[in-house]
Amino acid sequence: MAFMDIEPQEIRRRMTEDLRRALAKPMNERHWVMVLDLAKCVGCTACTTACVAENHLPPGVVYRPVIEREIGRYPNVRKTFMPRPCMQCDNPPCVKVCPAHATWKRPDGIVEIDYDKCIGCRYCINACPYSARTFDKGFYYSDGTPYIPDYEKKPAFEYGRTWPRRNRHDSPAGNARKCTFCLHRIDKGLLPACVTTCLGDATYFGDSNDPDSLVSRLIASPRVMRLKAEFGTRPSTYYLV
Repeated sequence: MAFMDIEPQEIRRRMTEDLRRALAKPMNERHWVMVLDLAKCVGCTACTTACVAENHLPPGVVYRPVIEREIGRYPNVRKTFMPRPCMQCDNPPCVKVCPAHATWKRPDGIVEIDYDKCIGCRYCINACPYSARTFDKGFYYSDGTPYIPDYEKKPAFEYGRTWPRRNRHDSPAGNARKCTFCLHRIDKGLLPACVTTCLGDATYFGDSNDPDSLVSRLIASPRVMRLKAEFGTRPSTYYLV
């Protein structure tokens, strides 16, 4: 059966199997990657909304924007859409510039931030060539209203910890933040929220160290490319164009 003929439910089942097979290996023997098929992205931003809901992101913090661009010349114009999560670079510039050593690359390829060490200098934000990092200013969506509802204070679950938001000074408020590929989900054998909510089935996730995984098959495609590869960052996010 050709890949394009596989039903969406079967694709997600296979990715889940790939994910759980990878989790059975030591961390240093797997490498998480994301593949985005731009020909299938419809620009619905369901992934952006799901990410905000899953990670309880405050105003001004977006882990997965969808970049919209208009191409062509009137009247022959059309829009293109490019989801832009963290690239989880193998050679991440953000790590090199952090004066507090608060960010580093894990053995499985995820670039992590230690909110307890982060001093909020934002050097990493400036160093990222993909604009994949944002700064948490401690805002609430209900700012300017009589009270802050409890749902805005729900904790975030990132990097294996729970981060309550009781006030404007609790970490990760005051810290740099970024996409984590939903580590809190994949560690439990669940696909990232953006993958499960993609209406166009344009988002794929798995272990590129597994030659039998779906993502390994996809990144071998002649359609594959990586953003700003000339910078030598070696992104773990791939695009099919």
